[in-house]
Amino acid sequence: MKKIALSDLLSIEEYNAQRPAIRQSMMDHKKTRRLPLGDNASIHFEDYMVMRYQVLELIRAEKIRSEEDLEGELEAYNPLIPDGKNLKATFMLEFPVEAERRERLGQLIGIEEQLSIQIEGFEPVYPIANEDLERSTDEKTSSVHFLRFEFSDEMIAAAKAGAKWVVRSEHVNYQSVVDPVPDSIRESLLRDFD
Repeated sequence: MKKIALSDLLSIEEYNAQRPAIRQSMMDHKKTRRLPLGDNASIHFEDYMVMRYQVLELIRAEKIRSEEDLEGELEAYNPLIPDGKNLKATFMLEFPVEAERRERLGQLIGIEEQLSIQIEGFEPVYPIANEDLERSTDEKTSSVHFLRFEFSDEMIAAAKAGAKWVVRSEHVNYQSVVDPVPDSIRESLLRDFD
C-alpha cells in the first residue's frame, strides 16, 4: 500500500480551504474502517487515507511548515499504514464513566492479545500489539492499543475470493463476536491487501 510522501501533503492554507470537503470524505471513509466489538470496544483500521488526514490535521493544529518537521511526522505515521500483507488498527476501550473505566481497565489486562480476525477456512490471526511501547501495567490495561494483524498469502487470496471474516474478543472479562464482519467493512479492508 502507498505510503505518504511530502508531495501528498498540502500547505496549511491549501488544507484550510479544502478542509470541509476532506473532513466529510474522511467521515464517510471511517464508517467503513470502524468495527464495533460489543458495547465498549471498537477497532479502527488504519490506511493511507486515514493517516494522511491525521497528518494534515496535525500540521494545521501545530502549524508545522519546515520540511524537516514534516519528514519527521511522515516517519511516525507511515509505519501505521498496512503494507499489503497485514491490517493495522487502533483498538479502543470506551467506558464513559470514570469509576467504571478504572474498574474495567483493571479487569481487562491482556485483552489486546486476545483479539482475533479469522478468515473462513483458516485459523484465527492474533495481533502483534503495541510495538512502539507497552501500554499495560500489572494494575490495568490502556484504553488504546495499536495492533498489527499479519496474514498469509493463502488467507489473503481466500479473503479476496469472498471468504467470510469473523472478529472476536476472547478475554474472559470481555467476550464479543462479530460474525460476519459487515460487507462494507470487509470490502474496505480488502484494499489494504493491495
